[in-house]
Amino acid sequence: MAKEKDDNYWRERLTAEEFRVCREAGTERPFTGEYWDTFEDGKYLCRCCQEVLFHSSSKFDAGCGWPSFDAEASAGVVEERADHSLGMRRVEILCANCGSHLGHVFPDGPTDTGLRYCVNSLSVKLDPDTEPQDD
Repeated sequence: MAKEKDDNYWRERLTAEEFRVCREAGTERPFTGEYWDTFEDGKYLCRCCQEVLFHSSSKFDAGCGWPSFDAEASAGVVEERADHSLGMRRVEILCANCGSHLGHVFPDGPTDTGLRYCVNSLSVKLDPDTEPQDD
């Protein structure tokens, strides 16, 4: 299982900045990540283990400077954990397969789910759809 990999394994496969975010629960600055303003069709995979975490159809512009989604790709692919760092009460989100830090989820989303999965671009990788979309 991917959660059993040690830091040396991940350091060999990730850049220093990806490691800081994914394995040490870091955060990239808002409006700087690769995907904060990307709306290309495709799937967002875990940067570490390539698990499908989100679909572009659930992505929306939350105005926060990070990629935001209103639902996970399928039930159970995103794990939640209480986060009391920085003097705040938040809910951290992680890849359920490998434990990679993704960001946080907030109950203020604009759709029926009411959720806003706020994700670091460094935690995910877009796998673009190669099939043309019907309009």
